[in-house]
Amino acid sequence: MKVLVATDGSKYGRWAIEWVGQLPLTVKPVLRVLHVVDVAALRAPFMIQPVVAGTERYIQQEIKRMEDCAKSAKRESTALLSSLGLKGTITIERGAVAPTIVKHAARGVGMVAVGSRGLDALDRFMLGSVSTNAIHHAACSVLVVKEVARPLKQIVLAIDGSPASDKAVRFLVRHVAPQMNGPEVEPVNVVVVHVMPFLKYPEVREAGKAIVRRYADKLAKAGFQVQEAPKLGKPADEILKVAKQHKADVIVTGAKGLGAIGRVLLGSVSTRVVQHSSCSVLVVR
Repeated sequence: MKVLVATDGSKYGRWAIEWVGQLPLTVKPVLRVLHVVDVAALRAPFMIQPVVAGTERYIQQEIKRMEDCAKSAKRESTALLSSLGLKGTITIERGAVAPTIVKHAARGVGMVAVGSRGLDALDRFMLGSVSTNAIHHAACSVLVVKEVARPLKQIVLAIDGSPASDKAVRFLVRHVAPQMNGPEVEPVNVVVVHVMPFLKYPEVREAGKAIVRRYADKLAKAGFQVQEAPKLGKPADEILKVAKQHKADVIVTGAKGLGAIGRVLLGSVSTRVVQHSSCSVLVVR
């Protein structure tokens, strides 16, 4: 699988590379590490006439600082790829951050890994708005990294029976090994959670349990260790509760869901999960 990793030299950027190296993928990934230098952001919207205002010299100094930071990040990324035994290329590009990431994601990439935060507001990189933009507009799946990489042992899979949920399950079955290789072979555990609204009809609850069972059976046949977690309540809140309860390493969810009637895994729900989860989140397309 080709993986695009967006980095800015911050710890979140390094964690994104390390997460890709740590994932138990069935095929070793080939990385394209991208560092975007957003020079135009320095001039807008608060400096329309920088030369007249006498600030051009400072802007040029800031541009040089950003470019030096990019070169430093490239060196660090090169060393990190080597230490992790990963193959890939490292690119520095000027442009608006989010659109540049989305553009590169459309070039035969299977997954984008992006940090949830970055260096600072002035760099305008890896802010929450950038990762949110990626999960909404990238043509491929997006991994939003929240913390230091660790072995992937516990996955919370949030589903609702929609085609997006089918894609999330297919991603796990095709691309993620059901066992961690190491000194001891350990199974990867998947908690399948489906959240239904509070309704009086028992048939609705049974339908929700049947959906969970259907996906759990597919994952079990693929070799994963599976737990079922049908829930009632608000989708995003219950997903986050299950992730906390099971100490999830990552939450996996589809990008879209059934729609307004289904009320589960809408874009707003996956966005809320990404924003409020303490662990990393993979939004599958």
